[in-house]
Amino acid sequence: MAPPPLLQLSGIALTFGGTPLLEDAELSVSPGERVSLVGRNGSGKSTLLKIAAGLVEPDRGSVFVQPGALVRYLPQEPDLAGFATTLAYVEAGLPRGEGAHVARMLLEQLGLTGGEDPAHLSGGEIRRASLARVLAPSPDILLLDEPTNHLDLPTIEWLERDLEVRRTALVIISHDRRFLSTLSRSTVWLDRGRTRRLERGFAHFEEWRDTVLADEEREQHKLDRKIVEEEHWIRYGVSGRRKRNVRRVAELQTLRERRRTHRASTGSVNFTAGGAPASGDLVIEAKGLGKSYGGRPIVRDFSIRIMRGDRIGIVGPNGSGKTTLLNLLTGQLAPDEGTVRLGANLAIAALDQHRDSLDPGITVAEALTGGRGDTVMAGGKPRHVVGYMKDFLFAPEQARTPLGKLSGGERGRLMLAQVLARPSNLLVLDEPTNDLDMETLDVLEEMLGDYPGTVLLISHDRDFLDRLVHGVIVPSGDGRWTEYAGGYSDMLAQRGADLVRETRKAEPRKAAPEPSPSEAATPPAKRRLSFKDKHALETLPKTIAALQAEAAALQRKLDDPGFYARDRAAFESATAALGALHEKIAAAEEQWLELEIERESLAGG
Repeated sequence: MAPPPLLQLSGIALTFGGTPLLEDAELSVSPGERVSLVGRNGSGKSTLLKIAAGLVEPDRGSVFVQPGALVRYLPQEPDLAGFATTLAYVEAGLPRGEGAHVARMLLEQLGLTGGEDPAHLSGGEIRRASLARVLAPSPDILLLDEPTNHLDLPTIEWLERDLEVRRTALVIISHDRRFLSTLSRSTVWLDRGRTRRLERGFAHFEEWRDTVLADEEREQHKLDRKIVEEEHWIRYGVSGRRKRNVRRVAELQTLRERRRTHRASTGSVNFTAGGAPASGDLVIEAKGLGKSYGGRPIVRDFSIRIMRGDRIGIVGPNGSGKTTLLNLLTGQLAPDEGTVRLGANLAIAALDQHRDSLDPGITVAEALTGGRGDTVMAGGKPRHVVGYMKDFLFAPEQARTPLGKLSGGERGRLMLAQVLARPSNLLVLDEPTNDLDMETLDVLEEMLGDYPGTVLLISHDRDFLDRLVHGVIVPSGDGRWTEYAGGYSDMLAQRGADLVRETRKAEPRKAAPEPSPSEAATPPAKRRLSFKDKHALETLPKTIAALQAEAAALQRKLDDPGFYARDRAAFESATAALGALHEKIAAAEEQWLELEIERESLAGG
């Protein structure tokens, strides 16, 4: 006999702004059960989890939690306000009377000391502190909403191992296929306000979902045919007994009502990368690349040849220098040592990971058109902005929606729409899978697989890497990087070890007086990027490009063999100006590198 459920949600309904979000949702969790909760972005998964956690009251339906069962909920955006340290935040989640040693141990395993000030944490550190808080009390049920967000690969794999050995029941929302496939034993699909349940793990979900949707489409087709037949009878075949006629007319009205109220499944994204003439066979050749900051080597003696059609992934712990390596390879950053040669006829389109770099005050249409009219140049051809928006699952009425009102998944789709509109034969993608639902990831993966050019990408999505890339570049420690053939799993097999975060050795320092108890209790505040630094990080690449263009123009003038003879003073002035420009370029690159290293470190914690 099956044990009674620890958590039971029945007939849950909730409406926001006149639109039903949940209509008849169900969720049942028994002791030790592992459930993946899946659905499109905006389908209501997070809301259903909040209802289960007692944070949102449904309009209709019942919520039952077995008396005495300990439930812990991990939100997408944890709030650490009001706590002096990360240890205090984690301890506050422990039942009264339990010791703090478990909290300290988990924080250490997650790469934190417990003394960090929550006001100065990066996104990755906030996520790790919140994980420690929900794991520390060993709850009966864990409700996890995107637990791998902002985590690097070593931390994701640690979390998988930790959850696998726990007896805790799990309900997990995640866009990480590998994470769900490893941990789930049953799957709840939330679609158009209702739930369907599959008593198998996520690895079997997508085949089952496709079968369900195909059956639904066939039933809808039969309904349409039946309506056509009945409408034909109404026009041409009304005869015989009046009661029978009235009944058939009523049945037709019922059929029409079924069709009217049917909520079709959300369409698919239509990703198409802007075409450009083919590049040369050689896309990038790097020899002996080196880049350091403050005595710390970020890249050391790295060489690679990237050919047309290659798909190369760059992986590694947060703060290891992935973005720096990517910018070195694409010529956006000058190396301290070595050379980079870019191939002929390159047209580069780049996506960075800064969703917050979008201006929250402009509208979706303005972001796509550059504020000029209602036409988007996509692949060199003009398209109406609303039609282009539909390819990326934006409704026409969202054309005037400010970007600040978009969800994370919508911002991700918008940035992809901007990038893919540009003609390109080299796509450079920094964390392209962030916040995208699985259906959108499928389409993105298919588009990149068919893309005729070359792809360089940074990603923490292991399944995405395995399906797409031909080679993986991984940090080996002390600034060294190694390329492995194949996908992420192939890289692990060749390495014979998982990725680990490099531990930096503390520099020896002179003995200092013992701090007072009050000083010891106050951890040093951790700096985060100021508004000025963020602005500089975003604008410096354009400044550097402008300076380089100015320097190239001056160099072309100086290359004229008759320039010196015609105007010696002008020649000397141009030479001095070129030297000054090179100094400005070097200073700007150094400033950008300093800020980028700091941003990478803070982003992953």
